[in-house]
Amino acid sequence: MSTLFQPISLGSMVIKNRFVRSATHDFMGNLDGTISDSEIKLYRTLAQNDVGLIITAHSYVQHPLGRVAPGQNAICDDQFIEGYRRLADTVHEYGAKFVLQISHAGRQFSVPMEGLVPVAPSAVTDNSIGITPRALTEKEIWELIECYTAAMLRAKEAGCDGVQVHIAHGYLLSEFISPYTNKREDQWGGSIENRTRILKEIIVRGRKIVGEAYPVLVKLNTTDGFEGAGYLALEDVIYTAKLLDSLGVVAIEVSGGIKESKKGFAWPGIRTPEKEAYFSTAAKAIKAEVACPVILVGGLRSLAVMESVLERGIADMVALCRPYVKEPDLVKRFSNGQAKVACVSCNACFNPKGIRCNYKDNK
Repeated sequence: MSTLFQPISLGSMVIKNRFVRSATHDFMGNLDGTISDSEIKLYRTLAQNDVGLIITAHSYVQHPLGRVAPGQNAICDDQFIEGYRRLADTVHEYGAKFVLQISHAGRQFSVPMEGLVPVAPSAVTDNSIGITPRALTEKEIWELIECYTAAMLRAKEAGCDGVQVHIAHGYLLSEFISPYTNKREDQWGGSIENRTRILKEIIVRGRKIVGEAYPVLVKLNTTDGFEGAGYLALEDVIYTAKLLDSLGVVAIEVSGGIKESKKGFAWPGIRTPEKEAYFSTAAKAIKAEVACPVILVGGLRSLAVMESVLERGIADMVALCRPYVKEPDLVKRFSNGQAKVACVSCNACFNPKGIRCNYKDNK
């Protein structure tokens, strides 16, 4: 049997196969940040079709500055616990594991909100939206750390099997680790030790609150999407991965890109094996340096490439996003002999009216 269909343990969490539904913003949340009935249906469909590990869309930890756009799910208050409990209970009915991803928008608002100035490590203009954020104060950074740890506890209280800290895609925590967006000269900036300080504080404090046995995962940026000096370098990424591993993180999901670079995490036109697994070089470098399992996301489209990723020691699990939109029963299709996904990576599925495959409308 292919390794893809064999179980794996992420700390105390045992997953029935190596297939992960990577965190995917579904545009289906209620305007007040609560879980909608449409989301319950979406997660049920994924779970009943044998996706081993389902990770939620990024849920924001602080209101209102942590929110990317209205309709994004929230975990910034105890009132949101019940919605995630419903999701967790739904997923568990089918033997899947359920992890809540927690995040903060930072400078990267998708929909700038009137009267609000985004916050970031430093006042570096986001050219994708033309807005310059305000640099966080020392006091605000400590408040944010508390927001993250409180969200971790809420995930546990909701019955989620684990929590994933979002350190990717240009949102707040990835802004701290990149020298492009972090120009601070205090203990939170400068050296990579300082740029990762906020991660260390969140993980250490959070694990004390939720307990050492509760699985904490991370999603880690490996590139800003820009090349050259002054941007996130692989050596800094490896340092960060090793630090997180030493702090007890049970899995590192490898991704990359920020909105401003116009080459984010969802690359278009992935139609040949050569274009697949576009973060595999970084994943392999990280896996060689850490003890915890590595999850690879990014352009995985054929079963053969996914099997190769595991066989060659690039990663331990494979995560998909867009393919599940078109084929939520993809894992079952693979087990029945289907060789590749139907998704053509056109990105038309990212629809503000609700995530769905719109390929025919986008030809």
